[in-house]
Amino acid sequence: MTDPIVEETVTGHKRLERNITLLAIGTFVTVAIGGLVQLVPLFYLENTIEQVEGVRPYTPLEQAGRDIYVREGCYVCHSQMVRPFRDEVERYGHYSLAAESMYDHPFQWGSKRTGPDLARVGGRYSDEWHVQHLTDPQSVVPESVMPQYGFLKETDLEIGDPEATMVALMRVGVPYREEDLANARADMLAQADPDADSGNLAERYPKAQIRDFDGDPDRLTEMDALIAYLQMLGTLVDFESAAGLEELAEEKGR
Repeated sequence: MTDPIVEETVTGHKRLERNITLLAIGTFVTVAIGGLVQLVPLFYLENTIEQVEGVRPYTPLEQAGRDIYVREGCYVCHSQMVRPFRDEVERYGHYSLAAESMYDHPFQWGSKRTGPDLARVGGRYSDEWHVQHLTDPQSVVPESVMPQYGFLKETDLEIGDPEATMVALMRVGVPYREEDLANARADMLAQADPDADSGNLAERYPKAQIRDFDGDPDRLTEMDALIAYLQMLGTLVDFESAAGLEELAEEKGR
């Protein structure tokens, strides 16, 4: 004997599936409720990203390198997102924090990896290794399917108007200061020239690496910019401070 409640439920479900209008309305209501549950709490939070010591905006040269990274589609094969899993942490280092990408527009998180994750690549290899790897990837990793980017070393970096780029980033929340804007062009040139007067570049951009990156100190190339960006990745965050925040969060949750 069929349970009348079950029979009525099945009948109602069939009616909903066969009526396109009812199905559309039901789908809309379900999606709307789910969206509201996720979005409404965000309007009552002052900041959805935890503050972590060490995070700063990119230097003009690093930003130029990041633009080249995005332009060449490096993000298609390399994510910058170490998941909080043991195998990932053992291979790449501390799992990624939201604060590390708070000044990224667009951010480079993702799930597609043809090559390794690059969130912690900064300082892992020498500048010379990066030049060789970008010029001829197969000479470093024989099984690599990465294209060759040797042309970056032969291409002078188009400086353009770095101040305008920084102003645009400020409009979406990147906290550059007037002093940073005023020195944008000089900072870009000085970071890749250890013999130049870099002023207070290192003070305004803590942990900024100042040196010739591509092995040709007489030119500022796209290779300089890209390596400056890669060598910075994963080097800014004070993970000891982050660990302290995690412990505090755990205590509050108990």
